[in-house]
Amino acid sequence: MTDYANFRQRLDAVLRTRDVKQVQDFLIAERQWSPGQPADPEFAMWMMIAGSATLRDLHGRAREWLISHGHEADADAVLRKEKRQGAKQAQQGKKQGRTPERGRKRP
Repeated sequence: MTDYANFRQRLDAVLRTRDVKQVQDFLIAERQWSPGQPADPEFAMWMMIAGSATLRDLHGRAREWLISHGHEADADAVLRKEKRQGAKQAQQGKKQGRTPERGRKRP
């Protein structure tokens, strides 16, 4: 597994906790953040959750949090991009004669 893939897997596991302190501690330990940075770590955490394809089951919660805290435009930007990518992959599967739900060839 590449270093990035390993990091991403561990980050997603920490993001899944939705515990800002754990996310902050992890990213500081990984030298991705500095103490006190970013200014709004909770916002950053929810944006990372919204942007993670692995955490799709939390995208609804991320959208709710972002909108309720005045970040509707940010939520739309990240989550609409994710929807477009999913739709694009489904279209590519159809062009290749695959069923979108399983990725198998149609009979």
